[in-house]
Amino acid sequence: MTARAPRPPMGIATDKTVENKNIYAKYLQAFETGEINTIENAVNDIFSTKTQIDAFHPVNITTGAKGYFSDILSPMIHSFEGFQRRDNILIGGEYQGGEWVTSTGYFLGHFDKPWLGIPPSKRLEHIRYGEFHRMQDGEIIQSQIFLGIAELLIELELWPLSSSGGYEGVMPGPATHDGIVLSHSVPSQSRATADLVEAMLMELTSVDCAWRPYWDDNMIWYGPGGFGSYFTKDAFEAFQVPFEQTFEGWGDGTREGITGVGSQCKAGDGDYAFLSGWPQITGIHIKPFMGINTTNKRIYMRDCDWWRCKDGKIIENWCMVDTLHLAHQLGRDILYEISK
Repeated sequence: MTARAPRPPMGIATDKTVENKNIYAKYLQAFETGEINTIENAVNDIFSTKTQIDAFHPVNITTGAKGYFSDILSPMIHSFEGFQRRDNILIGGEYQGGEWVTSTGYFLGHFDKPWLGIPPSKRLEHIRYGEFHRMQDGEIIQSQIFLGIAELLIELELWPLSSSGGYEGVMPGPATHDGIVLSHSVPSQSRATADLVEAMLMELTSVDCAWRPYWDDNMIWYGPGGFGSYFTKDAFEAFQVPFEQTFEGWGDGTREGITGVGSQCKAGDGDYAFLSGWPQITGIHIKPFMGINTTNKRIYMRDCDWWRCKDGKIIENWCMVDTLHLAHQLGRDILYEISK
């Protein structure tokens, strides 16, 4: 029996996925121009006026092309001179009738003006992002947007919580440099990747760390800001097991009768797979975390992942969590604290 409650399996990339990925890739070309008007026009072309957008804290929610540009992109463009976007992974797939595309990488530029109340460093800075978009008829109709604000604050030495003990810094893309997958993936390969990752996920929280056989010995987990990144299974276990034990009932809450928690999208695409949930995880905070004393509050964690597999093992995993939103649930308003 797996450690977690049963749930729907991952989907895989389809012919429609390939079409959508190429539409999305064409949209991303607008960022290469560095021209605000070109980027805004591209946003207007691909986002519908009614796109439902779940976004990182403190934005949290916005709507349509106008909301995506004015609440997410425009503030960064105006604060980071020479604003650029670097995509490391672009994949997609079908899940429960919905077609999704996803990308992750970095926004970067010279941090010249305050952003979200964060004082500028007057130097080059990177902001990690993760985007998940459900597409229909060539348009984006639903999105989940993650930004690594905690990572930026740690880099600026403004982070008011405890350090993770892991690596905190700019994350590389795939070691194989093949994360932009625009062509057709072999369905059997996508299914094998999806099933491998799903089987591993089902063993998280197991008392005997039954997830370990699914990972390569030299695996790398590129974790969220405030969590840290770890190399090898032993180092990841040293983080993951205490992390799970910090939140009683860590998981999707199914066994506690909680609904609405879990993946909105997840699929395999060749050697890659992805997942996102808004929220993805719930649990009761029963041990100190990031220096925050026990609150006994139930938290809901916005979480996403991308994986690369090789020879039947998971070898790289990029994970993002809306760390500021998590801290806010535990009584810490990070952006307010650094502005005082």
